Amino acid sequence: QVQLVESGGGLVQAGGSLRLSCAASGRSFSTYAMAWFRQAPGKEREFVAGISGSGGYTAYADSVKGRFTISRDNAKNTVYLRMNSLKPEDTAVYYCATGGSTLYRGAKEYAYWGQGTQVTVSS
Repeated sequence: QVQLVESGGGLVQAGGSLRLSCAASGRSFSTYAMAWFRQAPGKEREFVAGISGSGGYTAYADSVKGRFTISRDNAKNTVYLRMNSLKPEDTAVYYCATGGSTLYRGAKEYAYWGQGTQVTVSS
């Protein structure tokens, strides 16, 4: 139903910045709450940030609050994740996801996922 494609990952030194993008298909993008998750090898997928359909509400994991910013451009059907002050523990595959109009923090609540983009932070 919904197709999501992430981009913008790469290798960055600790303290650096990176911006991820997630392009979505469909004509009802503005009605979808969107979220970013990340998964490191051997670990479960964890919530990073979420944003309501209008962009009026955002939520962040405590581990990234103050460093990461989620935003969206509904005219472009795109969600962004600006990551500043990156740490080695931020290294993971980052995924965008949507499950409808409601924003959840649990990965199992999301039905649609992108393919992921690798973020590696060197020390």
